Amino acid sequence: MSSSPSPAREPTTRSAGGAVAVVIVLCFGSLCAALMQSLVIPIQSELPELLSTTASTASWVLTATLLGAGVTMPVTGRLADLYGKKPVLVISGIVLVVGSVIVALSDAVGPVLVGRVLQGMAMGYIPVAISLVREVAPEHLRNTAVAGVSATLGVGGALGLPLAAWIAQDFDWHTLFWVSAGLALAVTVLTAAVVPHVRDAHPGRLDIIGALGLAAGLVGVLVGVSKGNDWGWGEPRTLGMIVGGVVILLLWGWYELRHDDPLVDLRTTARKPVLFTNIAAVLIGFGMMAQSIVVPQLLQMPEATGYGLGQTIFQAGMWMAPAGLMMMLFTPVSSRLLTRLGGRGTMAIGAVVLAAGYVVAVFLMDAPWQLMLASCIASAGVGIGYAAMPTLILSNVPAAEAAASVGLNSLMRSMGTTVAGAVMAIVLTSRTTVLAPGMPEIPTAGAFQLCFVIGALAAGVGALIVLLIPRPRQEAADDTADDAVLAGSH
Repeated sequence: MSSSPSPAREPTTRSAGGAVAVVIVLCFGSLCAALMQSLVIPIQSELPELLSTTASTASWVLTATLLGAGVTMPVTGRLADLYGKKPVLVISGIVLVVGSVIVALSDAVGPVLVGRVLQGMAMGYIPVAISLVREVAPEHLRNTAVAGVSATLGVGGALGLPLAAWIAQDFDWHTLFWVSAGLALAVTVLTAAVVPHVRDAHPGRLDIIGALGLAAGLVGVLVGVSKGNDWGWGEPRTLGMIVGGVVILLLWGWYELRHDDPLVDLRTTARKPVLFTNIAAVLIGFGMMAQSIVVPQLLQMPEATGYGLGQTIFQAGMWMAPAGLMMMLFTPVSSRLLTRLGGRGTMAIGAVVLAAGYVVAVFLMDAPWQLMLASCIASAGVGIGYAAMPTLILSNVPAAEAAASVGLNSLMRSMGTTVAGAVMAIVLTSRTTVLAPGMPEIPTAGAFQLCFVIGALAAGVGALIVLLIPRPRQEAADDTADDAVLAGSH
């Protein structure tokens, strides 16, 4: 439980060169896992034909990865806390290899969905890597290392789009997954060879009932939200999935609070720094995904609309690529901000910069370079914000719960991206126009601008939530007062 002292940990002393090598491997592995988010986006419209299925069924190819990641992240984090981080990282790499190979060998929707679920499950690599890198990195590189690994969740999604668009344009679509299989194999081998075995020397066991309950609740909510626009928000199956998922999660929370060794210690999670960081993570995750969805669509709209920019899928991906690079370039900046301002100030700045990127997009959307500029500003904000999240989490949870807590934070980011997809779809399909009789409906310019306004508002609210996080001194004072109350009660 969170109230117990942090247990002893095996020594992690390494040479500076060896520690840097570990950090590089963890960054590479996290980046490869994060690439799975956007791997199929460039070919999504072609999937029904490629897999000989309906458009509704083919849309599950993207949703499957989201479900796999959402269900797995907190569980892999807890497994890493209990049994060691290296075994979980290696297994995640193997799962990514297997999932990629299954899809690469398949032409039917069933095996492809299985493979994509496995690819999503491999994203559990990321929160475990974040918690481990803080332990193995030299003190003077710690903030930079944590910022680098954390930013890969955004960088991978941003860079995956142009990379996948290029491969899909010039090669058979299966090549996407052979490339991901090769990268996954490299990640697995490097992780096994370079990453040290670090585990907490404390007793504990996996809360299987808690893991199953969390998985069931998340599947209900995520499926309902991600499919609501296709099924209809008032349809019984949509409402049943969302309401059923929420009910299961409430029961899961009741169970976890009464469990001696829970999957997620909700009492720790309810502490203000952790709670507000996770709420802000949802909003910043929303902001990251909203621009990733809306900007490529606007770039590819026909010029005949008067506001579309007429870019191909590949061209749109290339215009988006600098945004992914911006997250990487801002890693050292994030590190310096963390050193000078701490996690609270850094995360607030990230949310404000993200909002500024959306404001730029509202007024500058007449040329590809303008959208690239807005995306770069927004991505810089995401990079800064993502770097601060694990620092805030790890500073406020016991060492024995580090990986599980970072996993939950990563889940909150994923929840934000899911909600963003649903909200953007609602806006873009509710405000439409027709270029000529008989042609399909397309979003209006106002719909795109409204999406940018919503993104700015989400990021702005995220900044306000971050400011509710107590400063370290205030939190320490609160803890001292709590201790005094407890002492007085005995």
